[in-house]
Amino acid sequence: MADITSLEKLQRYFNSGATQSYSFRREQLKNLKASVLNHEHDLYDALYSDLKKSPEESWVTETGMVIAELNAALKNLRNWMAPEQAGTNLLNLPSGSKILKEPLGVVLIVGPWNYPFQLLINPLIGAMAAGNCIVLKPSEFAPATDAVMKKIIEDVFSKEYILYIQGDGATVIPEMMNNFTFGHVFYTGSTTVGKIIYKMAAERLVPVTLELGGKSPCIVESDANIKVAARRIAMTKFSNAGQMCVAPDYLLVHASVKDKLITALKETIQKFFSDKPEESYNYGKIINERQFNRITGYLSNGTIVHGGRTNKEKLFIEPTIITNVSSDAPVMKDEIFGPLLPIIPFTTTEEAKAVIDRHPNPLSLYIYTSSNKKENEWLKAVPAGGSCVNNSSWHLTNHHLPFGGRGFSGMGCYHGKYSFETFSHKRAVMKTPTWFDPDIKYPPFKGKLKLFKWVIR
Repeated sequence: MADITSLEKLQRYFNSGATQSYSFRREQLKNLKASVLNHEHDLYDALYSDLKKSPEESWVTETGMVIAELNAALKNLRNWMAPEQAGTNLLNLPSGSKILKEPLGVVLIVGPWNYPFQLLINPLIGAMAAGNCIVLKPSEFAPATDAVMKKIIEDVFSKEYILYIQGDGATVIPEMMNNFTFGHVFYTGSTTVGKIIYKMAAERLVPVTLELGGKSPCIVESDANIKVAARRIAMTKFSNAGQMCVAPDYLLVHASVKDKLITALKETIQKFFSDKPEESYNYGKIINERQFNRITGYLSNGTIVHGGRTNKEKLFIEPTIITNVSSDAPVMKDEIFGPLLPIIPFTTTEEAKAVIDRHPNPLSLYIYTSSNKKENEWLKAVPAGGSCVNNSSWHLTNHHLPFGGRGFSGMGCYHGKYSFETFSHKRAVMKTPTWFDPDIKYPPFKGKLKLFKWVIR
């Protein structure tokens, strides 16, 4: 738990200017990278304990993504920090204009439990690169990973620079936000909690980035490559046992290929995870009993055509496909966030879009088609935070792309230079020489309207 004194120490350290130089920022990013690699195997053990992730899955979705983000920041930091030259309009000539990138101050980053390492540390990289001091609040629901991350941070950073706070988020976060004015709050998690964070931030006019979730639709058109679609959908839907904010939440499948896709999905799931996924090296577990109970409650919302087995003691839910799902069923109202995939057939675009429109502005939209025309029609028809065409979820791993939601799926974005920009203020600077100071700019103004209209246009 953080007291106000600890937060004030962070503010004083930031005010000293110690975090602002290029050399300091680069050195701290290198220290973070070294500490992560030093605890690499501890992270593998922790992520297996919390979520039954294999080292390979942990590297692709957690540790490796962080290292890639660190490498990108180290490579590009000088360019990101450099003042940006801007044009000057006729009215202000011969002035020169530029944009400075300034750190925001002491920022708060709140991470979730589903990718407990990557989703806390990746925004941290942007905040460090931008020259801020940082408070980190990990999820208490992934305790093994939480403990390792605490070591990673406290082994190399002073608490005046990066403060790592553990404990119950529902208690700790309000205590901090109601008693201290952060320069920015970055939250990843549910829309429900995101609204609470947003309200608290608004009381102090603190800017926020909200990385939330929602029901991300996946459309499979009649001309899709069904074999490839099945592999790419199953890979991302059932990765981390479905506990992924950008997983395909439900499938809208053209009626003409519905049976073919279900068959392909069944075969793919069996190849990926065997007949006993609970024993599979490649399949994870549900984070806790509360989430297990919530997800298993959806199993009765349709006809199970594959999977459906559960084991509460092992927090295991089999990769499951359901059909005959009512649009009013709970599974079609809530974000599933688990290994349960509803399949809904459609025959017309309007029919499919009506389903999507019940949950507008999804975090992601996935489109499987071989038609450029259909691809473009869907991209225009459905606003979303991000999209993949003939793929699912992998846009998250590309640090050259901004990642974020819109509306109920979030606000703001990050990854790569977008993280740096999220944690920076763009300060406009115009410098005007003194050797040229025409009287036209000064009173009296009478009779100058025609000239003003010529200059300001």
